[in-house]
Amino acid sequence: MSGTTVLREKWPVLGRHEQAAVWLQIWTDLGRAPRTIDAYARGLAEYLVMCEREDVDPVTAGRAHIALYVRELMSRPHRRGVNVVAIDSGSGLANATIQQRLVPVRLFYDFLMEEGLRESNPVGRGRYTPGRRRGGQQHGLVPRLTKLPWISSEQQWLGIHQVAREEPVRNRVMLALAYDGALRREADFRSLAQPGALAPEIGLLASMS
Repeated sequence: MSGTTVLREKWPVLGRHEQAAVWLQIWTDLGRAPRTIDAYARGLAEYLVMCEREDVDPVTAGRAHIALYVRELMSRPHRRGVNVVAIDSGSGLANATIQQRLVPVRLFYDFLMEEGLRESNPVGRGRYTPGRRRGGQQHGLVPRLTKLPWISSEQQWLGIHQVAREEPVRNRVMLALAYDGALRREADFRSLAQPGALAPEIGLLASMS
């Protein structure tokens, strides 16, 4: 039983779209990793299901249909429960997950363009254009978001102190070293041998004692 046959059994919608099956077969013949093929098949199958539901031919679908698919991804409940919300996407699916779902769709349309079945890719991709304002960077269909580091509030930090007071001395020392290391991560560790180098840690240990 071939790999694409297994994929069509897993996602029957793939068997109803000839070009999708051909595209996946090409990736399989090129020796791509099974997990990669499986992820591409899943992402494309979800898009094709949306096209069937909206009565749209995926070969001729436009940017408006891709936007509809993105809106569906952004409003889809998280697989671990409807109460789980990803901060970076404002929805149940994280921004990185939405980006992953669009990769096979974009590659599928690249294939259709190479086969002469389309003139453009409705998904598009970010690109750099010299001379444009703001560095010439043009974002893709869905901008990539970067999570900022979490910074505790004063109340949260006091709560950490309260919990640390109940820990053994060893754990409090490790917390103090980690705290100082995060603040001075570029400092030379050899400075720990200098007099007074552990003063911040000693103060932190005193506050937790």
